[in-house]
Amino acid sequence: MNATEQRLRQELAACYRLIAHFRMSDLIFTHISLRLPGPEHHFLINPYGLLFDEITASSLVKIDLQGRPVEPSPHPVNPAGFVIHSAIHAAREDAHCVLHTHTRAGCAVAALECGLLPVNQMSMEFYGRVAYHAYEGIALDMDEQQRLVADLGDKPVMILRNHGLLATGGSVAEAFLRMYYLEKACEIQLAAQIAGQVILPPAEVCAHTERQFNAPGRGLKQGELTDPDALQLAWAALLRMLERVAPGYQD
Repeated sequence: MNATEQRLRQELAACYRLIAHFRMSDLIFTHISLRLPGPEHHFLINPYGLLFDEITASSLVKIDLQGRPVEPSPHPVNPAGFVIHSAIHAAREDAHCVLHTHTRAGCAVAALECGLLPVNQMSMEFYGRVAYHAYEGIALDMDEQQRLVADLGDKPVMILRNHGLLATGGSVAEAFLRMYYLEKACEIQLAAQIAGQVILPPAEVCAHTERQFNAPGRGLKQGELTDPDALQLAWAALLRMLERVAPGYQD
């Protein structure tokens, strides 16, 4: 195993531990995958049967786009995980990491006709950037891959109707933080909707906030600052936390 693959395995194992720590896991179900460099489109995914807080760098399973293990492993792969993740990795070169959850808040918003609303600053990161995919049953039908990819388009996140949430990223850090804040946005929306009539900012304010999150400098106003290091600073802080509360993921 080369140094690059070892590093990527450790990053993905860290992501599994973080999803468990922040209570976004679903026992042994749901999945996070990471494409490895190279033309083969090999990617890493969780060993089916392990809880997310048990996963280590060495236990991750390397598979190809047909779901076949590339190297010997004692662990199987979740079939639904293969169907969803292989489709996105094959179609989106920018989606190096794909993260899928079944959280209470995410599943609740996925069941709302309105979908995700720009209720709070966190949700405005995703303003105009959320895809939706209609529920077709458990993702075991290979034919669904084409519809899933078509619905995702070039969006960074997707709400799977009556199912859950999905986030992509050019790195593990980007995918995790997108999911973390997508989940927070869903939680805040549900709390606001329970409390009473929500106030939505004007569309131009939502669009401006989305640019501040995702394209610092695009349409920059006079005197407006940017925060280009936020992603890496947050990821480094999360890794430091893992070393304190859940060491061993790098093994």
